[in-house]
Parts: sequence; C-alpha cells; structure tokens
Amino acid sequence: MAKINLQNILNLSGASALISTLVEQTGADIFIENEKQKVVFGIRRDDTPCQIPVKVDEEIIGWVKGDHKAEVAASFLNLLVQKESERKKLGSEVLMLYQEVNLIFNFSERLAQTIGNKAVADITLEEARRLIKSDAGIVLLWDEQTNQFEVLSSSGQSTFDERRLQSSFELLRYIAHSGQSEIVEDVSVLKDAGLVVPEVQSLIYAALKVNHRVMGAIVLASTAPVQYSAADLKFLITLALQSSSAIESALLYERNIREVKEKEEAMRKLYEITNKFVPHEFIKSLGKKIITDVKLGDLIEKIVTVLFIDIRDYTTLSENMTPEENFVFIGSFNEKIGPIIRQHEGFINQYLGDAIMAIFPSTASYALDAAIKMQRAVREFNVSRMLRKKPPIKIGIGLHTGPLIMGITGDHQRLDATTIADTVNTASRLEALTKHYKSDMLVSGDSLKTIREPEQYHFRHLGLVQLKGKNKPIAVYECFDGADEINVKRKLSSLALFNAGVSDYLNKSFADATAKFDKVLEIHPDDMTTKMFLGNANHYITNGVPENWTGVEKMHSK
Repeated sequence: MAKINLQNILNLSGASALISTLVEQTGADIFIENEKQKVVFGIRRDDTPCQIPVKVDEEIIGWVKGDHKAEVAASFLNLLVQKESERKKLGSEVLMLYQEVNLIFNFSERLAQTIGNKAVADITLEEARRLIKSDAGIVLLWDEQTNQFEVLSSSGQSTFDERRLQSSFELLRYIAHSGQSEIVEDVSVLKDAGLVVPEVQSLIYAALKVNHRVMGAIVLASTAPVQYSAADLKFLITLALQSSSAIESALLYERNIREVKEKEEAMRKLYEITNKFVPHEFIKSLGKKIITDVKLGDLIEKIVTVLFIDIRDYTTLSENMTPEENFVFIGSFNEKIGPIIRQHEGFINQYLGDAIMAIFPSTASYALDAAIKMQRAVREFNVSRMLRKKPPIKIGIGLHTGPLIMGITGDHQRLDATTIADTVNTASRLEALTKHYKSDMLVSGDSLKTIREPEQYHFRHLGLVQLKGKNKPIAVYECFDGADEINVKRKLSSLALFNAGVSDYLNKSFADATAKFDKVLEIHPDDMTTKMFLGNANHYITNGVPENWTGVEKMHSK
C-alpha cells in the first residue's frame, strides 16, 4: 500500500477549506507540518505550546502545532487520515485479490496445457520463484511404495542435498506428519540434518495435498535473511493446491497409460505364445486376424500342399539315448527344420514327435523348395553330429497337393485347430513309401501339376501306387535335387536309362527293364531305388507275373 501523504490529505476535496473554517470559527492559532517539518497549512510560529501528532497505524506523518485549540484541528485531521488509510487498504486488498485470481487463472491455464507430473512441477516451481524471492527451489513428491521423496523439479543455486532429501524422515516430520505450510523461522534442524547447506538463512514451504493426503511439498530457500510474509505463504499455498490436483491427475494418467501398456504387452505376449501353438497362418486362412476372433465351427476349404517329414529308424536311434537326450535331440532337429518351412510360406500344423506335418497354402513349388533345403540342412546337421561322434540321421519326405478343410473343432470349453482331409493321409503315406522305394523324397502327380517351372527340378517317375483303402492310384515321383552333389550328378547321368527301365517295367518287359537297370547301377552303384525295381523285375521273371498285375503298386499297409 502506498504511503499516505499529509499534503495530499489537505488537497482532498474541501479538506483544507474545512480546516480554515474551523480555525476562523474557533479563533485557533495553528499551523500544520508534514513528517519532514515542512509547513503544509498556515504560518509557522516559534512559540507553540501544543504539538499534536497526526498518525497512520501508529506512524507519525505530520504535526498540528499552535495554541490549545490545535487539538480540535488535529482530531479532525486524524479522522481524515484514518478514512484515507481505510480506503487505500480496501483498494490494496481488492488489487491483491484481483492479482490472486489472475494468478490462479493464468497458472491453471498453463497447467491445463501440461501433461506429466514433472512438467507440472517445473511450471509450478518457475511460477513460485517468480513470485517469491528465493535462491533455490525444489518440488518433492512422496512415494508411498518406497517411502522416499522423489525430486520432481529443482532450480537455482545448489542449496539442497537432493540425495538426503529423498530419504529424509526429518523432512517428513516437517511436512508429511503435520501436513502444514509454513515459513520456517529456524532452519538449524534442517542444516544439522544436512538437508540444506549452511548458507541457507530463510526457508518457506507449502505442502502438496489432495483430499487431506500429503503428496509432497514445494520448498523455497534463500541464502539471505528474507522476511517472508503471509502474502508469500498464501501465494505458495495457492500454487501448491493447484499443482497438487494437476500432479495427481498426471500420476493417474501415467498409471493408466502404464497399465494399458502392460495389458497391451501382456496381450502381445499372449498372442505371440498362442501363435506358437496355433499358427497365425492358420488363423489368417480362416479369414481372421487374431486368435480371439475365431469361434467353434469356423472352417474353410482350400487347395494346399501337405508335407510330411520323418526321421528314419528313430526307434532304433532313440534306444541309445536317455529320455532327456531324446527330448534335446528332437528339439535341435525341429529348430533346424521349422524356420525352413516358414521361410517358404508354409506353417507347421503339427509336431509329431520324430515327424512334422506342414501346410503350404499357396503353391507346391514352395513346399518342394522347402523339402530340398531340409535335406541339405540335415546333411549339415549330420556333420555336427559326427563331430560329436553321433550317428548320422536320414529323413523321408512326402508331398501331396489337394483339398483340405481347416477349422475350429471341439466344444465350447475346449477348442482345437484341426485339419480334415484325405490330402493329409495321402501325404503321410507318401512319406512312409519313401522306405519302400528307397528314396528320400516322394512327390505326388497332383503336386507336380501345380509346381511352377517343373523343368527347373529333377524328377524320376516311379509309376502308380494304390494306397491302402484307396480305389484310385496316384502317380509317384522322386525328386533328387536335395541329394548330395555326387548322387545328383550320377542320377542325372543315368536318368534316361532309369526312365526307360521303369517304362519297360510298367509294360511288363522285365528282361529289357533289368538290362537298363543294370546299366544304371554301373553308373550309380548306390542307387537303392534302382535296386528295388531290379529286384522286383527279377522276381517277376523268375516267378511269373500275377494275372491282374497292371504295374500299379498296391500298398497293403499304412
């Protein structure tokens, strides 16, 4: 509030005239001086028996001097001064209230545009230090889980020991227990606790509270002996109340975001794990995006290529291993084969112990490429096994293309992704036939028809096979592109002779067939498939051909 000037009081409308009238009517002999003894009314006289002060809140701002009638003039003048003082105080209070309202409005507007408790704390501390004199400031948040203070924001000189503040129960006693805001008159306790540097002379703080719960505090400190006022404390409390709600909202927002992210991460992991049990490609084939979209009875029929791969003589192999060694062996084998299937746009429908069933929804070319790469991967696998003095393994692969139903079966309490089709059975039996034909990979005629650019691969026609329980025979081909370099070279060199020999064999020209098969073995002595045909041909030459023999190989077992 501006200081009241005695000259200004006399200049008020009618004030000087009223005193002049009073002097005339009473015959008073007076003059008036201000606090600097400058005459502001009347004429100075040296012989003045009466000197009566004019005061504002016990502060002398002038004198009425003269005869004994000066007391009446002084009483009147003091009344005018008192009225002016009250008017100025009211104006000052209205101005302060306006400033406070304006402060709250502007501060709230800034907070409304802020996300994050640290950003709220930064703005609060910036505003507090702008309004209240200080060398440093800090905003602390009490963490109920760790029972420590977290420093949300700090600025100014290094007057606080943030490390000690974070775990200080002394500060907790000052703030959390009382929940008050105050001007700290004696900072010695805080100095002794090492919370502030010895140079700190003045300290003021306001508690951050929401619903009577103390969250923390805004603390300002000065190295000079500042006389903080009630107005300073009121401003700091106002900022603390506003920022407390904003920090609480920010914490709630951050907690919600964190919980949402945790749920999303949990769902993502769940989807990842589920996709390992039910391939995403299977779900996608049903026209669904995620597994939670599927329902009992969902199904689709597609033309696919089914591939079966099996480890030969696994029973004998496993007899020399412990259950744990068996498990590790199968795991290492699957780790070699699984990625190859996925790299060629297929997916694993089932792991069947020592066998794998895979589905290729697009073209048989991808399935064939995968099968060739599998054979090469097994050779690499065998190198590492032999280095560990383990016996090499052999595999058989069967491919067949045809219609297949993929769907969700089971009941409302237990669902299962399943495939139902004769295509699966045929592919499985073709893989089993690799043992009969002494071949590593067999491809059905139906698969060969859908292979793009079949001339890029090398096949040997093995004739027709009637599988057990089937009336219609299927054409069977051996693909030898996955064999080692020597075997591929020798089979290519003898391919024409082999094909001619098979043609003679199917036409019951067994003598011609045996001659050609003998020549094939001269080129490739280890051709086990040729040896199988040669053995059959010699059997028919020696024992005769059954009357109903048509060249179709009939399988009496699965």
